[in-house]
Amino acid sequence: MTTTARYLIRHDTRYRYDQAVGESRQLVRLHPRELPHQHCLEYRLDVAPLPQRSEAFVDGFGNALSSLHFEREHDELFVRAESLVELSAPHTPALDTSPAWETVRDTLAYRAGRKLDPAMLEACGFLFESAHVRVKRDFALYAAADFADDTPLLVATDRLMRRIHREFTYDSEATDVSTPVTEVFDKRRGVCQDFAHLMLSCLRSLGLAARYVSGYILTHPQAGKARLVGADATHAWVAVFCPDAGWVDFDPTNAQIPTIEHVTLGWGRDFNDVSPLRGVILGAGGHELEIAVTMAPEAECAVLYPDQIKPIKRDLQHAPPCV
Repeated sequence: MTTTARYLIRHDTRYRYDQAVGESRQLVRLHPRELPHQHCLEYRLDVAPLPQRSEAFVDGFGNALSSLHFEREHDELFVRAESLVELSAPHTPALDTSPAWETVRDTLAYRAGRKLDPAMLEACGFLFESAHVRVKRDFALYAAADFADDTPLLVATDRLMRRIHREFTYDSEATDVSTPVTEVFDKRRGVCQDFAHLMLSCLRSLGLAARYVSGYILTHPQAGKARLVGADATHAWVAVFCPDAGWVDFDPTNAQIPTIEHVTLGWGRDFNDVSPLRGVILGAGGHELEIAVTMAPEAECAVLYPDQIKPIKRDLQHAPPCV
């Protein structure tokens, strides 16, 4: 079994505006995180037109951001993020040795005057409702079938993940970024973002800490077919907090625990906290949005980008160090 991998990730975003934009402020969250099993070796952000001001910083969740401020008129905005990421197989704890889920719930429950260690304190920030995640009795009842009394937390979470995968249909036409999670629950259809929000709603409704993870997943071309440039997309999954083990990832869209084919960009309470590109504009009318994402093993780069002699090494050799 392969235990390490390197991937080139190219994420292109293009906005075409009906009328000129007089001023724009954009936040870009496309820098892969540094993790024990994941290292961003190279990173570059190309933007056209060039912003008049830019700033790099880290948000409250530890995600790297770029703030771009455009002060001149423009009718198009193009942002390309290129990364070279190295992964090793992450440690996955034995699911059946995790504590009973009720024990974890009770440990996270608020008690006046109790002092928490930093890990527990951080986890408590992911217990509550957020813009796209609801804490409701309906979600708790749905999850109850997998969370029987004394079931180990990670066993129960794995069962919930697999049931969502079985009972919900992937349908890119069924929802958009504004579709409420309650509607996804009723329709039993959606995309990775929806399934992540649904699973978070179930876990938080049980009193468990769970966060939204944004990133990429390696796709595999059909046998005999070449990889298509720009045909991939961002991906989303969840992580649940387990004392001693820490945060453990689960991907309900694919019914798997992420390994070396998932690249993590960042995490937050839900999609709103990790939107790849978000901003405000002054002027313009409507707009057209085009997004093209390619994630490929490093060995394929010369084939995918024949115009580049050294695809990412040449371009990013002078890039600033990763956050």
